[in-house]
Amino acid sequence: MKRSIRWIIKIVIWSILLSAVFTLASSQLLGNAGYVLAFVALILFILIGILFDIIGVAVTAADQTPFHSMASHKERGAAEALRLVRNAEKVSSFCNDVVGDISGIISGTTSAAVVARLTLDFSAPSLVLSLAVSSLVAGLTIGGKAVGKGFAMGKSTEIVLTVAQVIHIKNYFLNKFRALFKRG
Repeated sequence: MKRSIRWIIKIVIWSILLSAVFTLASSQLLGNAGYVLAFVALILFILIGILFDIIGVAVTAADQTPFHSMASHKERGAAEALRLVRNAEKVSSFCNDVVGDISGIISGTTSAAVVARLTLDFSAPSLVLSLAVSSLVAGLTIGGKAVGKGFAMGKSTEIVLTVAQVIHIKNYFLNKFRALFKRG
């Protein structure tokens, strides 16, 4: 029970921090951006949601067996892959719920900002623009996640290993950075 409460507190803190970062990034990108950059930002937030959904599904679908073999051969990222799969519930919750939901919220607010700007600049009917943009965002998000889920189920080992290798490289450089500061 204590671990559960700790996990909930961690996930709430991560949610708040990531939401603030995504909102700040969205605000900075959209501040003086033209329409092309605004739509690129919108697509970027949709793609982030889809990517993390793929990771969350892959971790849940992956089997530990190939990673045990890789770890015994000291392959880079194998230990991290095992950790991801062993904590699939938490990883999936973070990827699908935290990052995925925040991406959905931010893409919604970004699309609303785009619609507001289009409405002001072109005196276009806001209802028509709002329907068009929100429908496009919903279709891209849902369609992308549907395609991504099938891909994640079929390629779960490869996806988890790729994510684990990225984590391994991040940890390597983070440890080097820490060691640098311990010396000086």
